[in-house]
Amino acid sequence: MAREEFDFIVAGGGSSGCVAAAKLAAVGNHRVLLLEAGHSHRHPLLDMPPGIFKLINGSKYMRYHTTVPQEHLEGRAHDIPQANVLGGGSSVNAQVYIRGRPSDYDEWHDLLRGNNDGADWSWQAVLRHFRGMEGNNRLHDARHGADGPLLVSDPGHVNEFSRWFLQSVQALGVPYNHDFNGESQYGVGLYQFMNRSGRRSSAAYAFLAPLEGDPRLTVRLNAEVTRIIVENGRAVGVAYRHKGEERVAHARGEVVLSAGSLVSPKLLMLSGIGQADQLREHGIACQVDLPGVGENLIDHPEVPMTAVANGRYGYFKEGVGWRMLRNGLQFKLFGTGPVTSAGVEAGAFVNPADPDAPPTIQAFCVPIVYLDRDTRNTMQDTYGLTITTVVVKPRSRGTVRLRSADPADMPLVSPNLLKDEQDMAEMMAGQRFFLRVFRTSPVAERIERIALPDSAEPDDEALRRHCRRFVKTNYHPAGTCRMGADGDPMAVLDAKMRVRGVDGLRVCDLSAVPNINAGNTNAPAMMLGDRCSDFIMGR
Repeated sequence: MAREEFDFIVAGGGSSGCVAAAKLAAVGNHRVLLLEAGHSHRHPLLDMPPGIFKLINGSKYMRYHTTVPQEHLEGRAHDIPQANVLGGGSSVNAQVYIRGRPSDYDEWHDLLRGNNDGADWSWQAVLRHFRGMEGNNRLHDARHGADGPLLVSDPGHVNEFSRWFLQSVQALGVPYNHDFNGESQYGVGLYQFMNRSGRRSSAAYAFLAPLEGDPRLTVRLNAEVTRIIVENGRAVGVAYRHKGEERVAHARGEVVLSAGSLVSPKLLMLSGIGQADQLREHGIACQVDLPGVGENLIDHPEVPMTAVANGRYGYFKEGVGWRMLRNGLQFKLFGTGPVTSAGVEAGAFVNPADPDAPPTIQAFCVPIVYLDRDTRNTMQDTYGLTITTVVVKPRSRGTVRLRSADPADMPLVSPNLLKDEQDMAEMMAGQRFFLRVFRTSPVAERIERIALPDSAEPDDEALRRHCRRFVKTNYHPAGTCRMGADGDPMAVLDAKMRVRGVDGLRVCDLSAVPNINAGNTNAPAMMLGDRCSDFIMGR
């Protein structure tokens, strides 16, 4: 086979990788190879905003990382789904458009300013990336763009339970917030979403689709990278598996790793980049001893509370039988109805301990019984309302380790959700606050009983048990190849996302972040891809 050579190779076609590959090709005029282990994003259920609820508990578009048993959760092991599709999380998520708050990025800047070849990571520096990508259909101001390729919209349909949630939370003294990406996160309101007119706006659609047929960009699906090829201290290409064949691609410029926070560290370790002792345990020769690879795993812990409705409220059975046909016809004929909703429309950011301080909890109002795969059998599926609470700045840290030297083996993942006692305290405070919503009008008049937790006013020990039993990922793993200052021995990357000790190798996905942002992480992931491509091009 002839030698394959490109200017740049992007290993991983998730949200960050799509943005980086597209910009290197379109703006940089480079020949780029984008390798994605998963499938095409073109599927009706992926395109429709609520379609993911039919796929989340098992489909070829997801890979499920089962954690190692979590001792602090009484030995429980839980799932962390990862997208197995072009576009990554943006092709399978609930599409909520949240950037985090300015202090998140100013914190990064303060941590990274110790680099000799520093980069500005302040809020003002990253804001131009967010605005440039954004095509908002309502907001256009100093914080929001209206002309970008990523379509951001208000929900196309709002369920009655979502409206009652908004009113009940306001009745508890929380103000209405019309823009969670505005001056302040605090408040209750309707989220905005990365979709438009009932169609998802994923990174694959927004950034790659305009380049279809462009000879500068080659996208290869079902192509799983197995290692980065390092010669004389420089990344010169990747080895990958495609249609059962082992192949190699070479890069004249750089290799950009964007396989996500659970797989990017795995690929570095398989390539001999990581903690030397751990690599030797698996018979892998250490090329660069970087002890921070696979450390600092951060994820937003999420705990559901569920109530049974006293009427046919919410989205239960809206996706089956004659209702599915009715909703499908309404969408096809008029472009309206439940099919234009992502299934979650309303939410809130609050600090139960101090309303004047930055929010500690994000909440999602989900007008169904919504539980994780390993807890679905704890209650009957019926008409109901779920409110989930999420600790937005968790202190708990976990790890990603190699299971073996076989690239086909999933990594060992230990997220340690709620292991830090402050995280548990904040989660319990959030649960107590939003349990009050079930007992506050107008939600209260539509609730037959609170099912989870099993008491409307649980004592501390009962609530702690509930949190341990039901805590799950909010699908936001981050931080496992983090950027850090030059004097930080656990820093994997410098401030320009370059892997320390290896030339020509960067990481541009959420594993690069020093700390997780407050709120959903998909928009920040795209910002990271955009920013990395600018660093490469010297912009």
